Amino acid sequence: TWGFEQLPVFWSFAPMAADSLSPIAVLIDELKDEDTQMRLNSMRRLSTIALALGEERTRTELIPFLKDSLEEEEEILQVVAEELAKFVPLVGGPAHAHTLLPPLETLCMVEETVVREKAVETLQSLSKDHSPSQLEQYFCPMIKRLAAGDWFAARSSACGLFVCSYSRVSPQHQAALRQLFMQLCHDDTPMVRRAAASYLGKLAEASSIEHVRTELLPLFTYLAQDDQDTVRLLAADACVYLARVLPRDEAIAEILPSISTAAKDRSWRVRSVLADKWSELQKAFGPEITKNDLVPILVRLMQDQEPEVRAQAAARVPDVGLELAGERAAVLSTLLPAFSELCSDMSPHVRTAIAGVVSHAAPVLGKERTLDQLVPLLIRLLKDEAAEVRLNVIGKLDQVQQVIGVDAISSVLVPEVVALAEDNQWRVRLAVIDQMPLLAKTLGSDMFDSRLTPLVLAWLSDNVFAIREAATKCIRDLVTVYGFPWAKRIIVPNVVSMGQDRAYLKRLTSLFAINALSEVVDSDTIAKDLAPVLATLAKDSVANVRLNVSRTVEKLSPKCNAAAIALFKPVLDRLRADADVDVQYYAQHALALL
Repeated sequence: TWGFEQLPVFWSFAPMAADSLSPIAVLIDELKDEDTQMRLNSMRRLSTIALALGEERTRTELIPFLKDSLEEEEEILQVVAEELAKFVPLVGGPAHAHTLLPPLETLCMVEETVVREKAVETLQSLSKDHSPSQLEQYFCPMIKRLAAGDWFAARSSACGLFVCSYSRVSPQHQAALRQLFMQLCHDDTPMVRRAAASYLGKLAEASSIEHVRTELLPLFTYLAQDDQDTVRLLAADACVYLARVLPRDEAIAEILPSISTAAKDRSWRVRSVLADKWSELQKAFGPEITKNDLVPILVRLMQDQEPEVRAQAAARVPDVGLELAGERAAVLSTLLPAFSELCSDMSPHVRTAIAGVVSHAAPVLGKERTLDQLVPLLIRLLKDEAAEVRLNVIGKLDQVQQVIGVDAISSVLVPEVVALAEDNQWRVRLAVIDQMPLLAKTLGSDMFDSRLTPLVLAWLSDNVFAIREAATKCIRDLVTVYGFPWAKRIIVPNVVSMGQDRAYLKRLTSLFAINALSEVVDSDTIAKDLAPVLATLAKDSVANVRLNVSRTVEKLSPKCNAAAIALFKPVLDRLRADADVDVQYYAQHALALL
């Protein structure tokens, strides 16, 4: 299919060294192979052929050959487009970069979207290597040919090439490019109008204010009213760019009405895109318009009939009022009724979204408003039937803790956390464990011991390994908060007790807990409390327990004093002669470190 037999490009012209001829011949054979993967691998080595041929022969032979032979599978064409992006040095540098345009122009015309997108991406990159005169001589005519193509694929590809060349060509060429772009915006094919709409905003950023007013703004208005929602949603995306470019008064007069219209669009996809772009619109329009116009639009989107739109709008809550400084709390307060509705939304997807962001309002609202208005919503979400909702609230509690203080946390939220600690969904329990060190810092050791330490110790015996593992890491983090004397009083006795339990998993977990404590434990505690436990577990009937004894001793070895070493050496000597080869290996390794 590649037709190498028709054009003996690589060996019929100037003589080549024998050492360079062989690999090229192999590559050509591979390109003629029936196996697609073989041809794919060969295309990835196009640069090897180019290096062997040299710059001139690459320009005059390889590139024309590729242009005339592009009739292959989608994967191979995509690789060709990728490889050509690396070819500027191989054809002689920027002065000859235009020689790479013909095969890429051909790739811009193929039907497969991924191939066209990769070809356009490569052309956008190559445009930087073209001088202004090269852009006018080679690049702009290529755009014109693509824009006039019979097949929609070529015209769609042309839309992606205006922005990368526009600012570097003469005013005459800029006018011609704008005229071409205008034609594409009015194209009969929705796919072409969609491609044009996706680049309209970027072209506005590259254009002068006058041309935005007289030519691009009417195009925006036209596309925003298109009968295809896939075009209108991209026009909504262009609002952000136009609001940045236009003077404030003009943006308010020309763009804001379109935003209000998009918020009421009959297609939920358009409304969803508008919700997604809300934060960028806030930055573009500034505080006054945000407070008076954009916040009401966000409230409307939070009350939308489609759950996808409500969820997208809810996700913008952390950004609300970032430009408003002292007025931000008042603006957020206006959203609280919408928060309340979303917390009871019928869609779990929406409740999950609001659960992940509602805590962000606490630092802005302050302690009093958070306790009165936000905490009741959090409690409701903590009791939600959907595990993902509960998990999202738990993961963001730190922001609320910093605002409402210890007393409020202990009386209001800790009871809910305790209830979630025994949740049927292990991921929820895992999220609660992750919050324990933060709660420990907030509550203090006395309150933590009375309310939450029993939970931490209970997690060491959980049925799910991930929970037991997380509990051992939690213990380590708690020791960094409260110090080792606390661990010696509360944790070590429980770990010692677990090492004597009849259940194999509890005995194993005791070893994991000792491993976690190895970073903070002192040498006296190792010799007095932990070494006897390890000596007993070294005789365990389960090989996995005996193996982990050796691994635990290895972790403790840097802090072992003479008494501990005297206790551990006989234990490891016995394990070195164990019937299990893995136990022998780890015992030998630990013994070498003592």
